[in-house]
Amino acid sequence: MGGMKREESLPPGAAPAMESPPPATAPLMVSPVVAGFPSPAEQYVERPLDLNDLLVARPAATYFVRAQGDSMVGAGVQDGDLLVVDRSLEPEDGSMVIACVDGEFTVKTYRHDRRGVRLEAANPAYPPIRFAGEMELRVFGVVTAVVHRLVPAVRPERGSQVASRKSDL
Repeated sequence: MGGMKREESLPPGAAPAMESPPPATAPLMVSPVVAGFPSPAEQYVERPLDLNDLLVARPAATYFVRAQGDSMVGAGVQDGDLLVVDRSLEPEDGSMVIACVDGEFTVKTYRHDRRGVRLEAANPAYPPIRFAGEMELRVFGVVTAVVHRLVPAVRPERGSQVASRKSDL
């Protein structure tokens, strides 16, 4: 096997996180929402929640890249989702990584055990990528978060017309 290398550069199409981004704030409710039977709990605003504070631990080592395809749907990654990636993290068994395998970029689950290193999809339609011979694996970072829209963005464009595009995420 050609081995695994950690890359410090960004993959094509990736956008770096800003060192001092403007706050991306929204109100944070004091009481959590129950994912079951509704509760009559109070719904008071605690403080603004900055999405950069929530999603970006190391701005200098973080970048964003959009997922394409359906190989990771079982892990909650849909086509078009925004992935938050930290280049400073070392992949561990079970980490979701951005990798380059023989010149092709992919997002997969990194597996390392007694059988060696492999990349696994979270969709049974895709076989694992096992490394043999001179195959080279370059890891461009560990995925730390997935931003997934449930409703397409709706933004006014040109006067009163409204557009709805998944690409507006």
